Amino acid sequence: MSGQGDGKGDGNSAYGHKSFRRSKSHFADRITADGRDGWPVEAGRYRLVVSRACPWASRAVISRRLLGLEEALSMAVADPIQDDRSWRFTLEPDARDPVLGIRFLGEAYDRRETGYPGGVSVPAVVDVPTGQLVTNDYQQITLDLATEWTALHREGAPDLYPKSRRDEIDEVMAGVYQDVNNGVYRAGFATGQEEYEAACSDVFRRLELLTPRLAGQRYLVGDTITEADIRLFTTLVRFDAVYHGHFKCNRWKLTENQVLWAYARDLFQTPGFGDTVDFDHIKRHYYQVHTGINPTGIVPRGPDLGGWLAQHHREELGGRPFGDGTPPGPVRPGEEVPVTGRP
Repeated sequence: MSGQGDGKGDGNSAYGHKSFRRSKSHFADRITADGRDGWPVEAGRYRLVVSRACPWASRAVISRRLLGLEEALSMAVADPIQDDRSWRFTLEPDARDPVLGIRFLGEAYDRRETGYPGGVSVPAVVDVPTGQLVTNDYQQITLDLATEWTALHREGAPDLYPKSRRDEIDEVMAGVYQDVNNGVYRAGFATGQEEYEAACSDVFRRLELLTPRLAGQRYLVGDTITEADIRLFTTLVRFDAVYHGHFKCNRWKLTENQVLWAYARDLFQTPGFGDTVDFDHIKRHYYQVHTGINPTGIVPRGPDLGGWLAQHHREELGGRPFGDGTPPGPVRPGEEVPVTGRP
């Protein structure tokens, strides 16, 4: 998760006590087909490090699965409960990532640059041979998976960033990022009433602008799933579970907006989306890590997740989820979300 950008020493208790600002990705190298940054696309060379709790990392998890890159790009899932030393691999039997051999993601950052500014964030792509971080550019990673990794895509992979629609996709994503993806954090980590109210207003204003758009079409841009849908989904799927209560974005719940709730359920039930979501990781991360705004660390029991599997009827709007492609196959063995994290 991209942190506040105030340095590694602040710790989790700083959330809610310092004005929030989204740190820019310090390591913005790109892995490309032509290797122009020194990092060529190569099957088996890189490891994607994620947290299933983090919406920014979840974009990469969904994209990797939709595009069928599981064999080419291995994935490490960090413990949702990070500590002040960064994301850790305590879900593994010996508390080390079995491929990278490290206990903390911060070790890969340190191998790339000592004393770098900012915190340790996911998603991160690590070069397996050297063990050093390649990129933590959460905005660019998924775009490159869609456009630079095409030689390694599965047969039938969807075009998540079609050239003919990129201007529209970029425009939609810019508004969603500013007001929704990042807006919930600006509200949740606000340190004053005015700051909070401005951010909260932005969140719901943007969601209310998106509602009529999605009332008339199944997906955000065109009639197929694109990067724009992935980016909106990762916030919507967390909305009632953490943003409504924990981040005080509570003008209404997602389940109270008929259009957005149906849209979110449609995507959740689409292979590659809901099968990557771990509600247990999501809830425990937000409520137990952000001690500055939830000092007791108590994780709420609700909300009831059963509705995510209810019929959505969005297919009545038409649309072709994967365009001329096909759905991804079953989840790769060993990457299934545990039962505790599913509806």
